[in-house]
Amino acid sequence: MTAPDITKLIVRTSMKDRAAFDLLYRHTSAKLFGVCLRILRDRAEAEEALQDVYIKIWAKADRFAVSELSPISWLVAIARNHSIDRIRARRRATVELDEATGVVDPTPGPEALTVAAGERARVFSCLDELENDRAAAVKAAYLSGFSYAELAERFGVPLNTMRTWLRRSLMKLRECLER
Repeated sequence: MTAPDITKLIVRTSMKDRAAFDLLYRHTSAKLFGVCLRILRDRAEAEEALQDVYIKIWAKADRFAVSELSPISWLVAIARNHSIDRIRARRRATVELDEATGVVDPTPGPEALTVAAGERARVFSCLDELENDRAAAVKAAYLSGFSYAELAERFGVPLNTMRTWLRRSLMKLRECLER
């Protein structure tokens, strides 16, 4: 089909002439599909892109008369630009997904909460096996963040004695938890 014939079909398509649009599709779809396929490198995606291209041609046919392009160049430009836009959209989606993989929900899931509750119960059960002052010192040091010096003053014992209490208490806790 010659350029003037394609021009006439585009002009008739701009007037929403379905028969002209059908002829335009039959005469140009192979070439436009080739453009889409060359850019997208995926047959299924090129087929989808071609459908979108013809939807754009139907909607924008009235803009052809304003362009200075030959009719086939105008059609190829629509197919090319649409295919490139699809690649860009794919990249944006990939970047968004890549960024999302770095976002981790800091809250533990139900399984982790159940396991933690069981472990917590085991730890407190083992703490109950320690002498009362030793258990209180371990809780104050490791759950409340008191320093050795603060604990030594609080329990009225020398600093090295507090260190020994905590070290021995942790060893007993480990033995208990390994049972």
